[in-house]
Amino acid sequence: MEFKHLKAFIALSEDLHFGRAAVRLGIAQPQLSLQIQSLEAVLGVRLFERSRRHVALTDAGRLFLPEARATLAQAERARQTALRAARGELGRLDIGFTGSAPFSNAMPHIISQFRKRWPDLEMTLREMSTSDQLQALVEGNLDIGFVRPGEPGEAEGVILQMVLQEPLFAVLPADHPLADGPSVSVAALAGLPFIMHPRHIGTGLYDKVMNLCAVAGFRPRVALEAHQMSTIVGLTATGLGVSIVPEAMRRIHVDGARFVPLVETDATMVLSVAHRKGDARAVIRHFLGAVAAYRPDENK
Repeated sequence: MEFKHLKAFIALSEDLHFGRAAVRLGIAQPQLSLQIQSLEAVLGVRLFERSRRHVALTDAGRLFLPEARATLAQAERARQTALRAARGELGRLDIGFTGSAPFSNAMPHIISQFRKRWPDLEMTLREMSTSDQLQALVEGNLDIGFVRPGEPGEAEGVILQMVLQEPLFAVLPADHPLADGPSVSVAALAGLPFIMHPRHIGTGLYDKVMNLCAVAGFRPRVALEAHQMSTIVGLTATGLGVSIVPEAMRRIHVDGARFVPLVETDATMVLSVAHRKGDARAVIRHFLGAVAAYRPDENK
């Protein structure tokens, strides 16, 4: 059974005239007759009672007609689904993000604009460390990642697109003498206990903090480790230590914690969007288009 047979059957069922149905289909009348005969042979039933002057549906034909229409309608829906998926209008994106990414303006704005432009695309969001995201991207278990990249070898097999470069802030207990100043140097933090995340979950921020401290002439004493950036901020409020975090974390309002700008001009951290090399799907291009359209200065 072919779609052309179903189209021929439906046209003849509606016109009940071989000549008119053939004209509508744009084929010769003998060809239409052959298609109807082929369909009846495949089904093993007569669909029409026909003579030189009369064409009528049999009982089998009358019951077959709505099924034939439904089959063609479903086939057209399937065709449209495939076309829309190929154009990146349908499908699914698995998106990873570091704990600090949602607190910047960038990630919420990009995802919001993308959803408005492509409302039928499904998105799943997962909080993951930068290292876990990069590995998942390479393995094909993630489509997009909002990451804080570190050493170059960490991102092999992945393409990074910088979204913004934001300043780093010291986060201090509110009652610390340095907490009320307009700014603070990294050197002023020497000797204080630090709260940081373990290096194995991401090299970017960890290595940046270590390098800043090394330039300032000391190695920080890590008193506590926490996997979540929000946990780090919360722990500083207890007075157990200090930390250095991206500016985005200022949006976490924790009683007892103060954010103070660092004076060092190179105390900045990059937020990038990552995707797998060679992934040329339309849905990826659409998302990267939303990333490229983001303007940090316009979305503060």
